[in-house]
Amino acid sequence: MRLWGAVAALLMITVAAPAAAQDKQPPYWASIASGEAMMRTGPGRNYPGIWLYKRRDLPVRVLKIYPNWRLIEDPDGAKGWMLVTLLSDRRTAMVKPGAPRDIRSEPGEGAGVRYRAEPGVVGRIDKCSNGWCRIEVGKRRGFIRTGDIWGVAPNEVVD
Repeated sequence: MRLWGAVAALLMITVAAPAAAQDKQPPYWASIASGEAMMRTGPGRNYPGIWLYKRRDLPVRVLKIYPNWRLIEDPDGAKGWMLVTLLSDRRTAMVKPGAPRDIRSEPGEGAGVRYRAEPGVVGRIDKCSNGWCRIEVGKRRGFIRTGDIWGVAPNEVVD
């Protein structure tokens, strides 16, 4: 009998974890978790699709919550509804339009440039403070100014 109790407790933890990860209050940042994710005109599968995203890790901003749906905004400013299971709490960012951006070895203008990222490049971010974020693009890491990316607020601290 204790075995079933342990299994039930484990299942509750497993089921509750993804739900807890999506219990944030908007607005907040998320990313597309799936290789294909449909944005719709309303919060339900019966609403027409607007965009079919085929870019995992694309950063999005969650603006509203409706049971299992989220009103999101993409980097181009398009807004629509997406099923919550297609979103991840993984923090990512996209290099803003314009010239290629320097990815530096340390946070700061005086640090050496490791590589340059073209506009539209998406990377994972895990630490942001004082106007800089640590970003990982593929296997390359470095620091980028928060003003050069979409996916983090100007003065936001990410741990």
